[in-house]
Amino acid sequence: MVTRRIVVSGLVQGVGYRYFAERVAHRLRISGYVRNQRDGTVEIVVQLKGGENIDSFLEALRQGPTAAHVRNVEMHSLEGFAEELSGFSVRL
Repeated sequence: MVTRRIVVSGLVQGVGYRYFAERVAHRLRISGYVRNQRDGTVEIVVQLKGGENIDSFLEALRQGPTAAHVRNVEMHSLEGFAEELSGFSVRL
């Protein structure tokens, strides 16, 4: 199992971005969560168990919902993440 942290910047808060990410993750069977950050970015944590289409997920995140203007999508490895995630949720 591999855990990744994705940070999305641009106009991504207040435009339905978290719920968009949740819908796409459910469709692609990706486990994790999404939440807004104080700096205006959106953080997404995903756990990949094998077989998930992370490339399709990242492409959808780059597009975003209609009202969003995505400037950048960065993905980093998240070492030492102890929580096991199942399903995908919006966290506040």
